[in-house]
Amino acid sequence: MPKPASLDDLALFVEVARSRSFSRASANLGVPGATLSRRIAGMERRLGVRLFDRTTRRVELTEPAQRYFERCAPLVDEAGLAHEALRAAAERPSGHLRVSMPVDLGIYWIGPLLPEFARQHPGISFELDLSSRHSDLIADHIDVAFRLGAVKGDQLIARRIGALKQALFAAPDYLDRHGRPQQPAELVEHDCLHVAAAPRAARWRFRNGSNTIEVGVRGRFALNNVGLMRLLAERAMGIAMLPPSLAREGVVAGRLEQVLPDYTLPEMPLHAVLSSRLQPAAVRAFVDFMATRLASQ
Repeated sequence: MPKPASLDDLALFVEVARSRSFSRASANLGVPGATLSRRIAGMERRLGVRLFDRTTRRVELTEPAQRYFERCAPLVDEAGLAHEALRAAAERPSGHLRVSMPVDLGIYWIGPLLPEFARQHPGISFELDLSSRHSDLIADHIDVAFRLGAVKGDQLIARRIGALKQALFAAPDYLDRHGRPQQPAELVEHDCLHVAAAPRAARWRFRNGSNTIEVGVRGRFALNNVGLMRLLAERAMGIAMLPPSLAREGVVAGRLEQVLPDYTLPEMPLHAVLSSRLQPAAVRAFVDFMATRLASQ
């Protein structure tokens, strides 16, 4: 049984059949006439059938080739449409976007930016997964995941798109009752709201100029939700490490006060995580948009 012709050869055959001319087909395809003739001749040898009757004025399909054309032309047309759709997905932001992110990041940072992006790209629909777990991008069919901190996984492509600054805040009422620490070392005497594997201890690292200070802190509350941490801080439950952008409203309203403002805490890097460097235009546009908006949080 002869080997089936390649899709490229089929496309050449279909164009010659429609043009009824090798020269017109050559011009339409942008393929040199000698190359086109050689490829068609190669098809005829492999198939064992003459495809065209050639005269000085015209090219006609043979009877077997006419039946071959009737079956091949729809395949070539469908392949062309599929190629155009794929190229459009790569060039124009459209389609369905599946996004995974931590709950806090989605509610306080990514979520508020979504309406602007959605208005700019009406051809994109969204499926958003807010969870503290790290999704398997391939198994869960996730297009992009946003993650805070270091990214682990040899098969993942991580692009740093920003960083969340951090500072200490507490309710004025708490500080009035327990005192306002002037040095990081004084935090050991305070209730500190923290994220830690151990339920009652964590280590906070500070910088003051060129000096680095690390302090072990303790508190009654260890949790992994920054929104709840802010609420507890506002209710005078202790000193919390919060992004200033999230604490700003409480500071303006007098519910929160910054603690140790002369000391800086490490920023929390924010990454967009992808399963491949080759991504549709919708994914590229979404990540670029978020990188621009989140660069200064």
